[in-house]
Amino acid sequence: MRLVKARVKGYRSIKDTGYFEIENLKTIFVGPNEAGKTAILQALQKLNPPEGVPLFNPLRDYPRSLHDEHIISGKIDPSSYTVVEGHFTLTEEEKEIIPDGYGNIIYVFGRNLDNSTWHRIDNGIEMLTYGNISKDLMRLTAHIDKTFENNGSEQTVSKPSEKLKTITDAFNDKSALSETQSNALSAWLDDNFVYIDENNKTEEQRFDKIKNMLALVSVRSEVLKKCRSQLPKFILFNNYFRVKPSIHLELLAQRTEQNILDDEQYDYGNNCLLKLLGFTARELSDAGKANVANPNDSNSLQKYKDQLDNRSYRLNAASVRLTNEIRKVWNPSSKRAEASKLVIKADNQYLKVVVEDELGVEVELDQRSEGFQWLVSFFVVFFAESEDKHKNAILLLDEPGMSLHGLKQAEFRETITRLSEKNQTIFTTHSPFLVGANELDLVRVIEMNSREEGTIVHTSITANDAAAMLPLQEALGYDLAQSLFVHQKNLVLEGLTDYWYLEAISNLLEEENKTGIDKNIALIPASSASKVTYFATILHAQNLKVAALLDSDASGDQAATQDTLVSTLGNKRILRTKDFYKGKVLKSEIEDLLRDTLVKIAKDILGWDIVELSFAQISRPIIDIFVKEVGNDFSKYKLAKAFLRWSRDHSFSDLTSIEKEQCELLVDKINKSLK
Repeated sequence: MRLVKARVKGYRSIKDTGYFEIENLKTIFVGPNEAGKTAILQALQKLNPPEGVPLFNPLRDYPRSLHDEHIISGKIDPSSYTVVEGHFTLTEEEKEIIPDGYGNIIYVFGRNLDNSTWHRIDNGIEMLTYGNISKDLMRLTAHIDKTFENNGSEQTVSKPSEKLKTITDAFNDKSALSETQSNALSAWLDDNFVYIDENNKTEEQRFDKIKNMLALVSVRSEVLKKCRSQLPKFILFNNYFRVKPSIHLELLAQRTEQNILDDEQYDYGNNCLLKLLGFTARELSDAGKANVANPNDSNSLQKYKDQLDNRSYRLNAASVRLTNEIRKVWNPSSKRAEASKLVIKADNQYLKVVVEDELGVEVELDQRSEGFQWLVSFFVVFFAESEDKHKNAILLLDEPGMSLHGLKQAEFRETITRLSEKNQTIFTTHSPFLVGANELDLVRVIEMNSREEGTIVHTSITANDAAAMLPLQEALGYDLAQSLFVHQKNLVLEGLTDYWYLEAISNLLEEENKTGIDKNIALIPASSASKVTYFATILHAQNLKVAALLDSDASGDQAATQDTLVSTLGNKRILRTKDFYKGKVLKSEIEDLLRDTLVKIAKDILGWDIVELSFAQISRPIIDIFVKEVGNDFSKYKLAKAFLRWSRDHSFSDLTSIEKEQCELLVDKINKSLK
């Protein structure tokens, strides 16, 4: 299952986050200290936690300032007050085991303050109510009673209708039938089938109709059970466990067997290392004590040798695996590489983790940097549990990689992306290096303006607190600094949404084995059309190739006709959306190039239905229609973000023919302008 939406209420600093969307792979929470980022992760974990994780405690977890007013006074009933709820979609594999009609359901699961849980299905076959069958049931009952009386049944025996009344007496037409109630009605029908005249086809069909409708209740109940069984575990890493560089196996084995782990943080990490190796502490300890039973017996010698070789080979395999993963982040090709090889070796009762540098010198892990130790420990713990605890799990990472250097964090960002391909991941961060400039659509800004308001989650990049926005501003600033004056070819865009559209279009083309935007071209958002000239002029002054892409609206016209921009770039490198647009809109924007698809996405994903108007007003810019019809809820950011999501799950062929033609022409012109 994939979490698509969540909400947290009444948990510590959180009064009500409101519903916030979760991305398919990874979602990034940013915000200042004390905003409530960790509290959200903690609440999400309690939705479906691993064994041993404490659940909600009303005394300690409900907002302290409201505890007496709400809990003690009885204003809030913990058994019906939902603290956290999640909305999930099914994976393709899960859809295969679900009955027809339920493939596109949203499974909603919630946990109340008293830790009772509830669940429901949205978007599936509607729940059966008594009103759906009451009229047919009344007519069928009248027929059954009549046959019952005509058969001369004993007066001491209750009529079928009287028995039915004991089942339905408390029902009204809006009552949703439970599986128990449905089974009771179905049993009543079976018991009284003999009273249906076999020549009366109408009543037989009515009987079959009611039976089939009642059967849907059991199907829905079975779907709920299957969904509950597939609900992913939420694994929270708020304190990554460490691996000691030297482990005394006998002592660890004794502490583990006696369940007296005196140093839980390290012992847990050390046991994870052993799990990764495929050994227990006891097995390795006993292997370290092994002796040759009979030195003169070849079989005894061979058995001893096999035991040592088995241990050696498995230690080597684990060393290679860890080394390969570390290298992906740590980049040992650098002259200042921390490590070229990670080695795990056993020496009698000691298991050692050492690092071999480029000179071949072996040094214990704890003599390397704090960041490197953290990275090794992270991979050890994750890989050790990835086959069981983390299978079908959502990972919640609280401030990962904070001990890593900024550039290492940027590389570790790709590691999180790889992890999220198998395990949906939500992580918090203060670091701009863990937020890519092309990942701003994955960001949720967390802030708390006041204790009275509590923690809230912004679903768009906006916040009242400047500190909440700092990681995003720094991420954009860092990316821009890396792009400026580095790339020989540069395309200046009006804003961030243009950047997203171009990136998505290029990726769709490349996935179709078509030509995307030249990888040597840096896409640089200028934040507005009026600033395009400044960026273009600065870049051109450094003898770099520069082009600009402007909408064909009023602000784009004004920027495109500025003498400075024209003299700097020349007309051939000032690209306008009207150059690629084939429709009827005179003042087209980049969104008009994707008009039909955006209208569909807006309706299906955002609930903005302008389908009829877009066809009726084909000469009107699509953004103008959205602004007029959607009102204050409309956001170009939300629309572009929805297209980004759509592009990750669709292909270039899913665009309309005119859109494909326009996109290919756009990309071709961009590449040719900067040859």
